[in-house]
Amino acid sequence: MDVYFKKEVSCKYNNKKFKFDIGNTLFSTFDIDHGTDVLLRAIKPNNPKTILDIGCGYGVIGIVLAKTIPDAQFWMIDRDLLAVRYTEKNIQKNAITNAQALGSVGIEAVQDRTFDLIVSNIPAKLGDEAIIEEFIVKPHDILNPGGELWVVVVNALNRLPHLVERKYKLRMLAIKKRKGHTVYLLKKN
Repeated sequence: MDVYFKKEVSCKYNNKKFKFDIGNTLFSTFDIDHGTDVLLRAIKPNNPKTILDIGCGYGVIGIVLAKTIPDAQFWMIDRDLLAVRYTEKNIQKNAITNAQALGSVGIEAVQDRTFDLIVSNIPAKLGDEAIIEEFIVKPHDILNPGGELWVVVVNALNRLPHLVERKYKLRMLAIKKRKGHTVYLLKKN
């Protein structure tokens, strides 16, 4: 018996069906988060072979992309070990064979790797500096040349791309805005 289990949710992306177990206390315990949905509908991956999902929660973004891009290898990381446990369960539940979940503060567990694509639904409550460092600058550093960082933020964080551009000279392009969320793309030259 899983004392943390709250419910199962179903969804459909790219004509594929998914089911996710959700645990109490995890982010978005009632349904698939709206920001996650906006990101998944906006992202246009450019044939990536290595993909990282930072702050994976119970695994929605990484699992949907892993089923959509079966030739790629996925790493899904979260600092919350309960989230990692639920991601592992949901990887199995959705018969994903090209992904793994790891506990990691920021990118520590994967900092020796490089990626073609990094995705994240950035948590809003970390504070500007932590978000910029852990979800934008450090991930940008481990992108392969030509790699892409796709993130979604609540509109209250729309000031961050300007701060990133001013301080780090990294340009984040607003790709899609919908109902309180904005998807940004940062490409590595």
